[in-house]
Amino acid sequence: MIMPKGQQLLLPARPLFIAASLLAALAFNMLPLGRVVWTPDLLLVLLAFWGVHQPQRVGMGVAFSLGVCMDVVQSALLGQHALAYIALMYGAIYAHRRLLWFSVWPQALQVLPLFVVAHAIELLLRLLTGGIVPGIEGLAAPVLEALLWPLASWVLLAPQRRPPEPDENRPL
Repeated sequence: MIMPKGQQLLLPARPLFIAASLLAALAFNMLPLGRVVWTPDLLLVLLAFWGVHQPQRVGMGVAFSLGVCMDVVQSALLGQHALAYIALMYGAIYAHRRLLWFSVWPQALQVLPLFVVAHAIELLLRLLTGGIVPGIEGLAAPVLEALLWPLASWVLLAPQRRPPEPDENRPL
């Protein structure tokens, strides 16, 4: 695949860094911050990010496992977050080749529908089990998650931008 003009060649992401970032996002989501309906789901953002950038390492199995963990932590319907995370991961993996051709802000605009669909699935399952409609402020969470996309890209791609060890046989 030909790299877009001006884009830096990245080193491979380390599996330990990917796992640590996902566990940190899971721990952040577990904090008792008095979750309100407009609070962004940081784990959702990181799953989408790694689904776009590392689809071979972070797939639907990881999304399902983390979704079940979130269901248990939030005492939600078992499988509610898991289904939303799997749908998000499917969309991220499906669009990852196209998304990587864009810069960060157009990527954020294109992952916004993925976040909306994930939240719509959670809302639909909550309504089917007798929950209440959160109101118009529920639309703020996907927008905030899309606004977090550039920050997540900058932070999570930083270790891959480090210069490789100099080697006489490799000019890169």
